[in-house]
Amino acid sequence: MKKNHRFFGFIREGWLTVLIIFLFLIVWELGVFIDWLSSLFFPPPSVIIATFNKLILNQKLLDHTGITLWRVFLGLILGGVPGLILGLILGWSPRLYRLINPFVAATHPIPKIAILPLIMIIFGIGESSKVFVIALTAFFPLLINTAAGVQQISQIHFEVAKNYGANLTKIFTRVIFPGSLPLILTGLRLSLNLALLVSIAVELVSAQKGLGAMIWLAWQTLRTEELYVSLIMTALLGILFNYFLQRVAVYLVPWKSEQRI
Repeated sequence: MKKNHRFFGFIREGWLTVLIIFLFLIVWELGVFIDWLSSLFFPPPSVIIATFNKLILNQKLLDHTGITLWRVFLGLILGGVPGLILGLILGWSPRLYRLINPFVAATHPIPKIAILPLIMIIFGIGESSKVFVIALTAFFPLLINTAAGVQQISQIHFEVAKNYGANLTKIFTRVIFPGSLPLILTGLRLSLNLALLVSIAVELVSAQKGLGAMIWLAWQTLRTEELYVSLIMTALLGILFNYFLQRVAVYLVPWKSEQRI
């Protein structure tokens, strides 16, 4: 009974959200129609939807989105995997953590987009510099969250594993990794979202392809409806990323996931 109540509550909340969005779009459309809003800066939703369909059909939006996704996932692999491994090691070794943590604390707050010119001097103006900045962005959230995930594991779990004769490999695979998995997934979610954000920012200033480049070109040519389409696609990617990782969390760590249905 309680589960059914939560299910219908979720349905009601979903319909309420759809209704609010629908009313907002109607007000927007009417506001442009009666000249309350400038169609140059706020093109009506009907025009944005038509432009979205056109850019889907001519492959332009899909091409730019695919390039952005490639940069995001390549940066996530190149930065996230080392961050995960180093985070497990730092969380396991307090001495190494005390040694490395000051460097992490000093370099993590530096905006990665701010050092793009320096990275372009080192790696050139090609794809390598863009991917390196994205990888650097994805590195720190996974490193910090993974280390914190290992450190919050109770010492009792390690003692029980040792009493049963577990070697170092089994301690890592049976205790450390599963015990830190909830925070690892949190770090992965942060890394993925930040990688998308920085990828768009990098494409705005130094790329000819990608959603960021599409936004910049739309601004330069005052094709505002294409700018809105690019922003909507970016938002949809963020929603899909978060939904996918929430489903993964429900499957991998059900004891930590809040299932609303």
